Amino acid sequence: MSRFFSSKFSALTPYTPGEQPTDQRYIKLNTNESPFPPSPKAQSYAREEAGKLELYSDPTCAALTKKACQVFGVEREEIIFSNGSDEVLNFAFMAFCDKHTPAVFPDITYGFYKVFAQLNGIPYTQIPLKEDFSIGLSDYQNAKGTLFIANPNAPTGLLLSLAEIESIVASDPDRVVVIDEAYIDFGGVSAIPLTKKYNNLLVVQTFSKSRSMAGARLGFGVGCKALIQDLNTIKYSTNPYNVNRMTMAAGLGALEDDDYFRKNCRAIMENRAWTAQQLAALGFTMTDSMTNFLFAKSPAIAGKELYNALKARGILVRHFDTPRLTDYIRLTVGSREQMEAFISTVKEILEVSL
Repeated sequence: MSRFFSSKFSALTPYTPGEQPTDQRYIKLNTNESPFPPSPKAQSYAREEAGKLELYSDPTCAALTKKACQVFGVEREEIIFSNGSDEVLNFAFMAFCDKHTPAVFPDITYGFYKVFAQLNGIPYTQIPLKEDFSIGLSDYQNAKGTLFIANPNAPTGLLLSLAEIESIVASDPDRVVVIDEAYIDFGGVSAIPLTKKYNNLLVVQTFSKSRSMAGARLGFGVGCKALIQDLNTIKYSTNPYNVNRMTMAAGLGALEDDDYFRKNCRAIMENRAWTAQQLAALGFTMTDSMTNFLFAKSPAIAGKELYNALKARGILVRHFDTPRLTDYIRLTVGSREQMEAFISTVKEILEVSL
């Protein structure tokens, strides 16, 4: 770092994104992207806006917001769009945490939570997951501070039921609970309807996974009008034009093309089940993932060794080199052809290692 870098950030450990290598062509199963392109309607709408980039985007996201309100059953003042869900999560850390109100989240979860807390100078508490990687409900029902819970969690893929989420939200109405639903469309039930019942609940989603728009950067948050007003105060104090014209248009197209969205989600869930079955037959154990990835380990090969062997053969997965996770790999569920290639390569690696 330079000698000009502020000392307040000197201890900051940045988030480490998944590899995006260019040295060769890989089957990319490491960053939980969709194997399917964006909806044809999303692509068409984005192309139309490409010719208008000399003009600022609509800071209110009016057309996109109108459609989203129909899809998710909320009012205009109850939703905010952002540059990826990461941005609205950061807004929530800024708006609902401070030195008197710490952030609270699991010790094994989305890595950006810790970064956002450090970036904003917010004290935070990490609650250990149970031995089976599940969340202990009482830990969160009794915790003091603003809660951040990824549901399903990452990288474990485990899902809390809607009743369990409600029990956490209802246990203390004097704190905000943020439910990060990046993977909810792959087998879970969204907590968005609960925002009508509880004014301390913020639900965050993304278009990156189930709507095939990771490269477009579009996310949103849903909560009561007062919470969304708080987030808009942060937005309009940082970057009012945070969603560009092409992304906004693509998002509208994606919401209009519901059949395409649901078909792709079904395909990924079917491929997840097939891949899990194949891995189990090879002796792997896995968590019960409700996401577009699997979290798996083999008794025959270490996680880091399997990661390296797959990469050498042109397949990228994710490996977390931390004590409780080091035996595992996290692999994105891709197309059936990609998953067949993955399983075939795993078999080849296991034959060599045995």
